[in-house]
Amino acid sequence: MDLYALLGLHRAASRAEIVRAHRRLARRYHPGLNPGDSVAAEQYRLIQDAFDILANVERRQAYDRGAAPAGDASVEVTVAFQGFDFSAPAEGREAATFTELFADVFQEAAREATTPTRGGDLEVDARISFEQAVRGGSVALSITRHDRCPSCLGDGRVARPPIGCPACGGHGNVRWARGHMVFTRSCETCDGQGRIVAQTCRACGGVGLAPRHQVVTVTTPPGLEPGARVAVPGSGHAGARGGPAGDLYVTVDVADHPILRRAGPDLHLTVPIAVHEAGLGADIEVPTLDQPVTVKVPAGTAAGARLRVRGHGVPAASGTAAEAGDLIVEVQIVLPPAMDAQSLELLREFGRRNAGNVRQHWFGRP
Repeated sequence: MDLYALLGLHRAASRAEIVRAHRRLARRYHPGLNPGDSVAAEQYRLIQDAFDILANVERRQAYDRGAAPAGDASVEVTVAFQGFDFSAPAEGREAATFTELFADVFQEAAREATTPTRGGDLEVDARISFEQAVRGGSVALSITRHDRCPSCLGDGRVARPPIGCPACGGHGNVRWARGHMVFTRSCETCDGQGRIVAQTCRACGGVGLAPRHQVVTVTTPPGLEPGARVAVPGSGHAGARGGPAGDLYVTVDVADHPILRRAGPDLHLTVPIAVHEAGLGADIEVPTLDQPVTVKVPAGTAAGARLRVRGHGVPAASGTAAEAGDLIVEVQIVLPPAMDAQSLELLREFGRRNAGNVRQHWFGRP
């Protein structure tokens, strides 16, 4: 039998959809509303069994893997209609009302309180160096997160010496009457076992979580830009009652480099050159993030000219050299800090030999 089909659900149904389907069908086939109908009673039993499996995370996963439905140590709080007792009075406060009859049938709030839930995500900031943002690396972060309580290992309860359950007298179920109708249900205090073998964990108050200071090493991929977010799955807050942990999100702030600037995949660098190097051309050495490289300055290079060095920018995330960015070298012509008389005379001679107006066509002037 397909349990999903029995409840009228698709296999990817959420727990909320499972609860709603169970509520709808249980109301339709409940023995209290179909007295003497054996078919409805059997259908109600099948609906209850399907819900017990699909509403439990571990049992549902086992069922989806093809495992045969098996019994579970946990006991759902389920009200069973036991018949009528006309020897009991049915007047005043003993008279049954619709709310009294069915208030305990669907214990959705109680089930939600004991259902494993995913932990919250954790957001932190991290400042990394320019080199690490470009090349990639790792950074150690000190965080405070909710982790499973070490006293109860996240269960919210700890073992205690067994004692008889005072709520049900050791029977495992509670029986009561409303008017002439008699009902029973599994005892919530002892989970239907008749004995109390666990108690609320005092360390975490039954939540199953406790704060923990932890150092997490985060791997940063190459090519990160300021403001990028790096996700670390499973390093957020632990889930309640054994639920999966949330994720850790690290927002990156990148420190400046003394001489390099970044623009997308390219790195930019301003390099000073002498007047004679600009005029005659030269081979100059410029720094990169790795080893220095030699760049050829063509003769007659003007101030502000840009020279491109292929493949010496930001490395590609794939590691392919052909996809790496470039190093853009911007030329800045500078004069010596001090010149002797002969150097000055040579400049005057240079000016006399090149007397043209270099600003003649500047900003569109004729």
